[in-house]
Amino acid sequence: MDKVKYLQNWSESYKKDLTGNIMPFWMQHGLDRVNGGVYTCLDRDGSLMDSTKSVWFQGRFAFVCSYAYNNVEHNEDWLRAAKSTIDFIEAHCFDKDDHMFFSVTAEGIPLRKRRYVFSETFAAIAMSEYALATGDSSYAEKALKVFKDTLRFLNTPGFLEPKFTEAVKLQSHSIVMILINVGSRLRTVVDDPTITQQIDESIEKLRKYFMHPEFKALLESVGPNGEFVDTNTTRTINPGHCIETAWFLMEESRNRNWDKKMLDTALTIFNWSWDWGWDKQYGGIINFRDCKNLPPQDYSQDMKFWWPQCEAIIASLYAYLATGDDEYLYRHKVISEWTYAHFPDADFGEWYGYLHRDGTVAQAAKGNLYKGPFHIPRMMTKSYALCQDILKTL
Repeated sequence: MDKVKYLQNWSESYKKDLTGNIMPFWMQHGLDRVNGGVYTCLDRDGSLMDSTKSVWFQGRFAFVCSYAYNNVEHNEDWLRAAKSTIDFIEAHCFDKDDHMFFSVTAEGIPLRKRRYVFSETFAAIAMSEYALATGDSSYAEKALKVFKDTLRFLNTPGFLEPKFTEAVKLQSHSIVMILINVGSRLRTVVDDPTITQQIDESIEKLRKYFMHPEFKALLESVGPNGEFVDTNTTRTINPGHCIETAWFLMEESRNRNWDKKMLDTALTIFNWSWDWGWDKQYGGIINFRDCKNLPPQDYSQDMKFWWPQCEAIIASLYAYLATGDDEYLYRHKVISEWTYAHFPDADFGEWYGYLHRDGTVAQAAKGNLYKGPFHIPRMMTKSYALCQDILKTL
C-alpha cells in the first residue's frame, strides 16, 4: 500500500463528502429557518416526517457545525446555523431546574423530560466549540456552567429519577465515557480544575469497574464496585460504544503528550472491542454481543447501525497515528470499504442508518430522534484532521 496516497485520498474524500453531501443535506432539509434549531426526523429524500425536535440533536448539530468550521472549512453558513441552534437551546430546552428536556415541538414547547443528562453534555460541547470558533468567551463560560450542572445532577441523590428500583445496584458505562469527551472539548476553551479531575475520575472508573479482562471486554453495566452481574442485560457488550470510548481516551492521551498508561488502556479497549464487534462473516461492526456468547437480548443485536462504523473509522486512524502499527491502518481499510459500500445513499444523499446484518437496508429514513447530523459529520471532520496529522509523520 502507498500509505501517502491512501491517506491523501481518504482525506480528500472526507472533506468532499462533508462539504458537498452531508452538511448540505442537513442545512437544506434539517435547519429550521423559522424557529431556529434543527429537525432530524427526515425521510430518505429529506422530507420532514415529524417536527418533534430532539434536544440531544440541537446540541449535536450546533457542535458539528462549529467543529467542521474549526477543522475543515470556515463556512459562515455553518457558524450561523450553530448560533441559531444554540439560541434555540437557550430559549427553549432548559427547564426551571436547569435540567434539560429530551424533546420539544418545532416552536420549542416541552414534550418530554428524561432521567438522562445527555442533552446537557451535547449542549456543553456545542457551546464550547462555538466559543472556539468565534472567540466569544461567554459561550465557554456557559459551557462550563452546563458541565458543572450536569455533575451536580449526577451527584445529588434523588435529583435524577432512578432507572430501576432500589433493589438494583448498577452503574453505567455511557455517562462515564461521555464525560471524558465533554471534558476534553471544554478544556480547549476554558481552564478549570473540575474538568481534568472529572476526566481522571472517569478513566479510573473505566479501568477499575468496566474493563473485565476475564471476558476481554468493556461492559456496559456493572455492580457498584465493578462486579460482574450475570443477567441478559448486564452481559451486554456494545462494541461501537466501547470503540468510541477508546478514541476518546486516545484523544485525551494525545492531549497529555501521548500519556502511555492512558494510551495502553485505549488500545486494549479498542482491540478487545474490535474482536467482539467485527463481523467476520459479513463485515462491519455488529450492534451487540453477550460476553458469555449467549444470545443477546436486544432485538437489534445483529444489525449494523451507522454510528459504530463511524467510531471504528476514527479509532483506527487514531490508533495508527499513536502507534504506527499497520494493523490499525488495515482496520481502517476494511471498515471503510464495508461502510462506504453499504451506508451512503447515492440517489438522495446522506447515509442510511439501519442495515440488516448482511448490509441490506432495513429502513431508509435519514433521521429520527436518535439519528441525525452528528456521528457522520463528526467522523468526517475528525478523520480528515487525523489523515492530515498522519501525513505529516510519513
